Amino acid sequence: MNSVSAPKIPLDAFDSSRCSVPYPWPVAGRWRADDTALLAIDMQKDFLDPRGYFASLGESLEHTRRSVAPARNALAAARELGLTVVHTREGHRRDLSDLNDCKRLRAARAGAAIGSPGPLGRLLVRDEEGWDFIDEMRPLAGEPVVDKCGNGAFYATDLEQILRSRGIRHLLLLGVTTDVCVSSTMREANDRGFDCLLLEDCCGAARPDLHQGVLNSLEREGGIFGAYADSRAFFEQYRSATAG
Repeated sequence: MNSVSAPKIPLDAFDSSRCSVPYPWPVAGRWRADDTALLAIDMQKDFLDPRGYFASLGESLEHTRRSVAPARNALAAARELGLTVVHTREGHRRDLSDLNDCKRLRAARAGAAIGSPGPLGRLLVRDEEGWDFIDEMRPLAGEPVVDKCGNGAFYATDLEQILRSRGIRHLLLLGVTTDVCVSSTMREANDRGFDCLLLEDCCGAARPDLHQGVLNSLEREGGIFGAYADSRAFFEQYRSATAG
């Protein structure tokens, strides 16, 4: 991990975002750097490198890769503002003892058996090259990394404990894929009472329509799972507030 410390700007409470859909996020009306975290979901080679697991399934990386540059900029902005940053990483134990039969069979039938050899090592297995983060999204020293074996980042992990211990109430989410791990994590977080904002340009899916489907679902019932926004517009609003 990179050991360089990120600069921090002390913040007072900020008003809700003017650019989020379908409601001004957060719904409570105010947020602070010390009660807000950026959750970077599965920005790994297995999902973003053409030699990794996702590509081995025959999926296109065009839309997932579009997330990388905006996500890198959003990560830098979150660090600049002093937000807690948490990274998640999907992968299985080397003996595959945490791989359930349904997931194992689905991946095998799709032609990318989990644990099988690939150009970046065994597919979706911990400590292999494909399991590692892409260079643009490597954690800094002190930023928690949550290793998970499922789609949602709260399943069988200590993510909730990490967030609660830091007083986190609001979550910004980015990562891949929008319709699977990102959406699953957002729904889990919503059920736990976190107000979520999806940074939509920092997310990607196998196809644009799958990504758009998640955004469409967020607009239902006044933002049933949370809200979404363009990361550049979102962070620019608060950079302006802290200028000078």
